[in-house]
Amino acid sequence: MDAYICDAQRTPIGRFGGALSAVRADDLAAAPIAALMARNPSVDWSKVDDVIFGCANQAGEDNRNVARMAALLAGLPVDVPGATINRLCASGMDAVGVAARAIKAGDMDLAIAGGVESMSRWAMGSDGGAWAMDPVTNYKTGFVPQGIGADLIATIEGFSRRDVDEFAAESQARAATAWEKGYFGNSVVPVTDLNGLTVLDRDEHVRAGTTADGLAGLNPSFAMMGEMGGSEFDLDHRVLFW
Repeated sequence: MDAYICDAQRTPIGRFGGALSAVRADDLAAAPIAALMARNPSVDWSKVDDVIFGCANQAGEDNRNVARMAALLAGLPVDVPGATINRLCASGMDAVGVAARAIKAGDMDLAIAGGVESMSRWAMGSDGGAWAMDPVTNYKTGFVPQGIGADLIATIEGFSRRDVDEFAAESQARAATAWEKGYFGNSVVPVTDLNGLTVLDRDEHVRAGTTADGLAGLNPSFAMMGEMGGSEFDLDHRVLFW
């Protein structure tokens, strides 16, 4: 049996601490589900076998099962179940894969799959955890925050700071062009508040005019590594990334 993506919606992508920082993750996830339901009125939504969402920060207000809560908030029937996948990065992609494999196996006929995250509403290490620890000590003990892990991988693979800046600039240029030419069309659903007022209706992080030279003048986010390619550490493959 084949699996097909029949329709797709997403919210705009917000900046850390930006316009969406006051919006709960389950409300963010509910918005595209509700939009899908509204523009596909012929679908019998009671036939949804499962709502599967990826979410790395499953704590507190995410209700431990953000997929189930989002389904209820979106107005899906109460007997439609929900499951949350946590693979840290790529959790949303994994959720789509889980749904596709279930359909191919004949376990499901109709599923909603995606991912949601609100980094602004996560207490990032406020409990004195990994973020409060010395990064060099973390590295030597085999525990490395993800950003520094990315720098290590870049060093191992031979990517320079210039390579990364050029890639980032091209990504920004493509995103700006896509918005300017309307390529996203009806795929982005605005996020509204409880009064129905629009909080954000387009990606907040896009910076038109970004250049590699301009990015080169910025300090690296993870200064421990400095200029990628010139690591002071012995690069081996025993590092545990998260």
